[in-house]
Amino acid sequence: MTMTLRTEALCKQWGGFKANTDISLTFEPGARHALIGPNGAGKTTFINLLTGGFPPSSGKVFLGDEDITRLAQHERVKRGMTRTFQINTLFAGMTVLESVMLAICERRGLQKVWWETVANHADVVEEAMALLATLKLTKEANSITRSMAYGKQRLVEIALALATRPTILLLDEPAAGIPSAESKELFEVIAGLPRDVTVLFIEHDMGLVFRFADRITVLVGGKVLTEGTPEEIAADPRVKEVYLGEAEHA
Repeated sequence: MTMTLRTEALCKQWGGFKANTDISLTFEPGARHALIGPNGAGKTTFINLLTGGFPPSSGKVFLGDEDITRLAQHERVKRGMTRTFQINTLFAGMTVLESVMLAICERRGLQKVWWETVANHADVVEEAMALLATLKLTKEANSITRSMAYGKQRLVEIALALATRPTILLLDEPAAGIPSAESKELFEVIAGLPRDVTVLFIEHDMGLVFRFADRITVLVGGKVLTEGTPEEIAADPRVKEVYLGEAEHA
C-alpha cells in the first residue's frame, strides 16, 4: 500500500535545543493515528514540520511519492494536507453555514466575490450543508459561531478544515478545553469521517486515544520512543514509566 504521508530522519533544532530528532514515520491511508507524549515531547513541533509551519533543520517530508519538505503551507493545503490548532480559529461573527461556505469558496477560488456570487452557486450551499450533516452540525447551521458551546466550535473548525477536501487531517489537541461528555461526542464524529481522510491527532486524554486510534506513536524528548497498536502501547513498560502514569494523574 502506498503511504499517504511519511517522514525521513526529520529534525528541528534551535541553537542547542533539539525539538525533534530523526523522526521517521509513515501514516497509511485512512489511518486514525495518535501522537502522544509528555509536555515538551515535540508533538506540536512535529505537526508544524509536517504542515510547513517550521522548516526542518534536516530530514524530509513526503506526501505520497512527492517530496514536500520545502513547500509553503498553502501549497501543502492544495495537495490535501490541512490542520487545526490547539486554540480554535473561527470567523466569530459569521454563522456556521456562512463560515463553511466561505471556506468552500476559498478552495474554489471564489473568495474575493463570495458575498455577491454565493446566491448564484447553489452547489456551494449544498456542499456546505452536506459537510455540516457529516459533522452533525445541521441544526447549528444558522448559529453565530461565537455563541456556540466550545465543543461545537471545535467541530466547526474541523468543518472548515474538511472544506478544503483534505486527504490528511492533522488535529492538534482537538478536545482541549472541552468537557469530557462533549469531547467524547467530538471524537465519535472524527471517528466517523470517511476513510479516504487520514487523521493524525495529538491528544492527552488517554481514554480517547485508546478508544479511537488504531495506531499510536509515542514521542519523548523529541524522539520516537515506540509505535504500535493501542494494545501494544498500553502494555509497553517504557510507555507506562515515562508517560501513562503521568497522564493518569494529570
